[in-house]
Amino acid sequence: MKNEIIHSLTENFESHSNKTSDGVDFWLARDLQHLLGYTKWDNFIGVISKAKTACDVSGESIDDHFADVGKMVAIGSGAEKEIPDIMLTRYACYLIAQNGDPRKETIAFAQRYFAIQTRKAELIEQKILEYERVQARNKLKSTEKELSQVIFEQTGGNENFALIRSKGDAALFNKNTQQMKTKWGICSTKPLADYMPTILLKAKDFATEITIYNTKHKNMKTENQISNEHITNNKSVRGTLLSRGIVPENLSPEEDVTKIERRLISDEKKALKNPDKLSDK
Repeated sequence: MKNEIIHSLTENFESHSNKTSDGVDFWLARDLQHLLGYTKWDNFIGVISKAKTACDVSGESIDDHFADVGKMVAIGSGAEKEIPDIMLTRYACYLIAQNGDPRKETIAFAQRYFAIQTRKAELIEQKILEYERVQARNKLKSTEKELSQVIFEQTGGNENFALIRSKGDAALFNKNTQQMKTKWGICSTKPLADYMPTILLKAKDFATEITIYNTKHKNMKTENQISNEHITNNKSVRGTLLSRGIVPENLSPEEDVTKIERRLISDEKKALKNPDKLSDK
């Protein structure tokens, strides 16, 4: 019987969900009122009010999760009238459940249900951001490999690549590579880029792409020419970041991207074996 109740309640909550044009899940408060076992709207409004306070205290914008709307209802003889309603995000539903009467079976279920669903959404968002960072790191590796090849073709040797890349780091961070590793607490043998936030990976990649382009099209033949070009490009990218309030050397390092990539690959393999489960590790 317990499993039947859980299945029934899950179906009820999911069947009443809607999506905005941007694909965001939402519920209407009038529907949620009945799903949670409240017969009177005035009583339910009191719970919503508490949920809004909790939303504000959590640092979230109330308007982002509780949107006032109107709903047309039949009043007989084919006539309709508009009554107030509220569009609720999944997080808003969670807060409402948390502030409801836990003695109600539906409230107790909803507290767990929306907590789990909200957590799933957070995990999905986290994995998307992690995947984006891995992609940015791999793109930079590819671009730097291309620069190394261009240096070899233009100068007859690529032993200067590490030096040129280091000069680029110094121009972007206003600190040399080793100083940044020390600042971020990174082992001297580990690549600095493995700990960069996505925005810095993309910034370095953009500067490197420009260096490759100009090295080819301006037919640069010496290490000094290519170094100066790379320094100029990294300084320009740094200037753009600074103009938007982003100081590269003041950003915090992130988890080693190689560990994230291994974890994503492992999670993907697990998901293929257990498609209905989402790891929260």
